[in-house]
This record gives sequence, C-alpha cells and structure tokens, in this order.
Amino acid sequence: MTHPGLPETWLWIVLLAMLIAVLQVYIRQPGTSHLGGFIPVEKIPVVGRIAVLFSRSPWPLIIFKFISVSLFLMVIAAGLFGTPIAERNLATTLTWTIWWSGLIVTVFFLGSAWCAVCPWDTIASWLVKHRLWKRADASSSLGLRMPKMWRNIWPALIMFVGLTWLELGVGVTTSPYATAILALVMVVLATSYMAVFEGKPFCKHVCPVGRTVGFYSQLSMVELRPRQSEICADCKTLACYHGTKEIEPCPTHLVMGTLIQSTYCTSCSACTMSCPDQNIGWRVRSPASEAIQHARPHWDEAWFMLGLLGLTTFHGITMMEFWEKGLSSFAQIIGDSGQLIWSFSLGMAIVFILPVLLYAVLIKLTQSLILESISFKKLFSTLAFISLPLAFVYHIAHNLNHLIRESRGFTGVLLNPLGRDALPYSSSELHMRHMNPLISEQLLYALQAGLMIFGFWLALQILQRRTLDVLTHQTSLRRHFMLPGMVFIISITLFNLWLLAQPMTMRM
Repeated sequence: MTHPGLPETWLWIVLLAMLIAVLQVYIRQPGTSHLGGFIPVEKIPVVGRIAVLFSRSPWPLIIFKFISVSLFLMVIAAGLFGTPIAERNLATTLTWTIWWSGLIVTVFFLGSAWCAVCPWDTIASWLVKHRLWKRADASSSLGLRMPKMWRNIWPALIMFVGLTWLELGVGVTTSPYATAILALVMVVLATSYMAVFEGKPFCKHVCPVGRTVGFYSQLSMVELRPRQSEICADCKTLACYHGTKEIEPCPTHLVMGTLIQSTYCTSCSACTMSCPDQNIGWRVRSPASEAIQHARPHWDEAWFMLGLLGLTTFHGITMMEFWEKGLSSFAQIIGDSGQLIWSFSLGMAIVFILPVLLYAVLIKLTQSLILESISFKKLFSTLAFISLPLAFVYHIAHNLNHLIRESRGFTGVLLNPLGRDALPYSSSELHMRHMNPLISEQLLYALQAGLMIFGFWLALQILQRRTLDVLTHQTSLRRHFMLPGMVFIISITLFNLWLLAQPMTMRM
C-alpha cells in the first residue's frame, strides 16, 4: 500500500513561490532582512502560566518524566514479550509511527523540550544519581572530564548513520523485539556516560536524537534566553552554569549570559530555577533569527547538518516504489543476495555522499568567485547552515505523511499493547487507513507545500547573510557570490519536491 504524492497543482504553487523568492533575493539589498523581535512566553494568555510553572517548579517536568518512562517501559515490555506483528505491537507503532514521526514536528513549536523528558536520560539520571531532581552528591559519578578529542559531535553523526542503517537496512522499524533491544542499548549508553563523565556528555556529544533535535531547534519558534542581558552581565554567581546547593548545574555546560544558539540546550529548566534574579525564561521568536545570524559555524557541526540533509532525503528515497526494484537490480550486478545488506549499504553511502560532494564543489566555486583569502574549511562550515532548513522542512513534510495516515488504529494498539490474538492488517483495513487520514488530504498537501516554500525561502536568507558575514575586505555583497549556493538550494529543493510528489510506501 502506498500514500499518494503531492498533486501537480501544489507543485506548481511551490515552484512559483520559489521563483518569487529568488527574484526577491536579487531585488532586495543584501543584509536588510527583518527578523522581528521577541515576545516573552509568560505574556501569552494560558500558555504563559504553564511556562512559568515549568520554569519555577521541578514537579511538572518530573510528572512528564514519569509518563515518558512509563511509556518507554511499556515499549520494552511489548517489544520483548508481545506479538511480532509490527502494526499490532505498541513497541513499533509508538516508537516509529507516533514518536519519531511526531517528534520532528514538535521541535518547530517546542524546541528541544523532548530532551527535558527523554526516558533514556531520565532513567540514566535516576540510576546514577539516585535523585528525582535535586543535586546529587559528587561521588555519584566518577566525574571525569570528557577527553578533548571526543568533545565534538562526530560520535553523534556516526550514531545517526548507524541508526539509519539499522532502521532502514536491517528493518528495526518492523521488528518489535529489535526496537526494544535498541531502546535498551540507548539507556545503557546514556547511563554509562553519565556514570563516568561529568554533566551529560551522552546528550551533548553522542545521542543522535538529541543532536537532531538540537540542530532543528535553531529553527524553532521558541528559545530559552535571558530576559535582560544587563543582569547577566553583572552576575557574580553564574548559577545557571554552576547550579546551586539543590539544583544541578547546566548539564551541557552553557552560560545563559552568552548563549546565542539553542543547539546544546536540553530545556531541563535547571537555569530557570537556579537563577537568583529569575532572569531566564522562554520567548517566542522568528524561526529565522538563529540560523541566519546567531549560530556559530563549526566544522563538525557543518558535517552533521549536511548529514541530516542526506539522511532525511535517504529516508524518503527508501520509501519510493522504485527503490526496491533499483536495489534488486544493483544487487544482481554486484552479486549480493539474502537481505541485500551490501547493496543497501552502498546505496545509502552514495545517497549520503552525493549532496555533500555537490555542496563541496559549489563551496569551492564560491571560494574562487569571492577572490578573498577565505579558507575552504571556514566557508564550508559557515554556509552549511543553508542545509538545515532544507533538511528540516522535508523531514517534517515526509513525517506528516506517516503521522497523518498511519496513526489510525493506534487507540486499539494502546488498549492491547502486546497485540495478543491480533492478526496483521487485512487489505480492507489498510485501505481504510489510507482513505481516512486524521486531517483532509488537501490540508496535508497545503502543509507540505507551505513547508517546502518556507525552507527554500529561509535557506536563501541564510545564504545571503552568511555569505556577507565571511567577507572581510568588501563592504557589499555581490550577488554572483551567491550563485553556487543558490544552485545547491534549488537542486536539493527540487529533488525533495519530486520525492514528495511520488507515491510513498507505508511504513507498516
């Protein structure tokens, strides 16, 4: 069974909007984009009271952590002892259809809120620190400092590639037992890192989900920041960084007074509760502000952003009807058989490397056009931010198909989490799921088209601002400097748009 692709009418709407966006970049003076101001969340009716409650008391988060851990334990039990039928087992349906599909969507509205209630980190904290929330004794962990060579996100990128390989190549998404084992492995890793090192290095450097959420949080509508920068400038305690007698220090070693990007913020609320001046809070912002001008470029982070782009596109490709046929033909050529693991791995490597190679070539061309002494590494890292909105919007648009079309029947799974006496979906049941999405198909198409337009526009804004930032000897940005970057943005957007227009195979 397949989902219908984006209709041709919506494709033309997106293409027209892309043309207008390109013309706007050429007409408007570079560097004049208006990113808007900020609105403190506490000033928003109803939502403000909830935000203040989460900022001032640990109990709301503790309650959500208990809920998260309870669902996690249900996933483990269902995966280990329930039916092997993926669509009838809570482990696979909750993990891959509800959680993973919905998580990326929620990042846009809630930033890295998931990290605050993550069951992997919560269980690890309870096991190592023996506390619900209060500051643990120093003896609860070895407290070693993370080795300098590991203080980057290369491990997270490797984990993300490995997770994608397990998910799509080995078929973890269709195996409740494998899903449960994978979840347990993540808890063991989180616990081991916390028991040995100070803070939460697993969350910051290793966790593929946390780093994905962290980078996408740069495009979120909310951020955790100081209310008044002057108060932080005069602060003598740095309680947000060091913590207090009862409250833990920042687990990822951030100082709120100098924080300009949300990549490593886990939304744990330690800083909001420890600040003696109550100067830290949530605020609504333009989703464009951080990625356009605030986030700092780093070599490993650039590769992770490009990895996000390649792997999200790869997810889409593997769910197209042509993928299985192409994989089988490729396997015959190289003599692969069985589960076609080698064929899949080579195909995955090619899809992952191609956009990176295209980007690298175009960066080299940009370097030659600028005619300044700018290193390739610096230019590569700085302009890599253009890949972030392209990956994010396609990731959401792709996941919406799964979430809207495949979550039908989840209530029945929740009532029978082990899937006892359940049978696989019949053809008629699959047809009913297909024909009755949670929202109308036209609204789904409008959301997908709007996302692609937004990502394309935002990538152009980032390209314009970041190109201007790398110039040191010129006061104005010549538009032909941006041409290679625009070729990259247009190429990726058109390919992802084409993917959305194809019939997509159901996950389960």
